[in-house]
Amino acid sequence: MKNSIVVVDDDPIIRMDLREMLEEEGYHIGGEAKNGQEAIELVAKLKPDLVIMDIKMPVMNGIKASHIIRKMQDTSVLLLTAYSQKELVQDARSAGVAAYLVKPVSEADLIPAVEIALSQKERMDALKHDLQQLKQSIEERKRIEKAKGIVMKAYALEEEEAYRKMRMASMAFRMPLSRLAACILQDGPGQLASMSLPDNG
Repeated sequence: MKNSIVVVDDDPIIRMDLREMLEEEGYHIGGEAKNGQEAIELVAKLKPDLVIMDIKMPVMNGIKASHIIRKMQDTSVLLLTAYSQKELVQDARSAGVAAYLVKPVSEADLIPAVEIALSQKERMDALKHDLQQLKQSIEERKRIEKAKGIVMKAYALEEEEAYRKMRMASMAFRMPLSRLAACILQDGPGQLASMSLPDNG
């Protein structure tokens, strides 16, 4: 089963047509909504990969709903409209939508647009993951540096010797260096007291 999609349009016939086209391509339709407010509630509940949404709808239009959805989470939005006015295109872009299609929508137009929108989401997810890992790595480095300073002071060691002592302890206790550093920061360097450094020769 492919990615999860929510379809939003106040016309039930259009929703049915979109569902059929997407399901034929193997996509999973997580839910349907008939206005922007329902779309926001559904997205919050289902966390789909993509929302395909009409612009002109009662209660709340698609552009306003897109703004809210994009702030809530990293769900891609593909907007549909019967109008191709420049202002709408600009509004759609400022709402952070991935793609924009003018009705009536054919399968030949819909499926490539869906693929583009989903591939953009995958790239954004990958970038977010990389940034999170980088942030974690920086935090770990900071923790190790702080712990190393404590070990240097406690045992009157040079920086390189303190680091080697921590590495030895990391291997002896079978724990990552970052976790050992967290223990030193929390409980002090006492657990390293029994560990002697190897001879330099």
